[in-house]
Amino acid sequence: MEILEKFKKETASLIDSLKKEILGVRGNRPSPILVENLKVDYFGQQLLIKQLGSISVVPPREIDIALWDKNAIPGVVKAVEAAGFSANYDGKLIRINLPQLNQERRQELVKSVKKIGETFKIQLRTHRDETNKAVGVSFDNKQISEDQKFKLKEEIQKSVDSTNKEIESILDKKIKELEEI
Repeated sequence: MEILEKFKKETASLIDSLKKEILGVRGNRPSPILVENLKVDYFGQQLLIKQLGSISVVPPREIDIALWDKNAIPGVVKAVEAAGFSANYDGKLIRINLPQLNQERRQELVKSVKKIGETFKIQLRTHRDETNKAVGVSFDNKQISEDQKFKLKEEIQKSVDSTNKEIESILDKKIKELEEI
């Protein structure tokens, strides 16, 4: 049914958004996503760091940004430092060294990740409720039978359950990453 397809697209979009947001939470491993979407003032325009150079990860805790134009260095360094990282530059290369997380900071990040997960679960429940209302309206307008109504609601709940499991899996993976030493 059209209602079910729309709901599944919304839940897939929700999962994609969750993954992007969780990736943005700093773990013990460096990730380009920590800096690639930082905005930089470059000749009066607001550009993302990923538009000004290439970003690479140097294990264990370093991110390198190789800029294409050395005139962008001051703006990129300013944006990186405003995001809470310390940056060193040499020529066109900016190095960001990420210190190891202490236990207190890890606990804060775990709480933050759980809060993000709960926000997405609430959005999922809201989508479910709206979709169930649409199913009810379709039934009231005699567009679907009572059997179809119950079957749709059952399918919607199955989809919610599997999406909740996927959300939990994503959160568990990130929490394990945060708890690594």
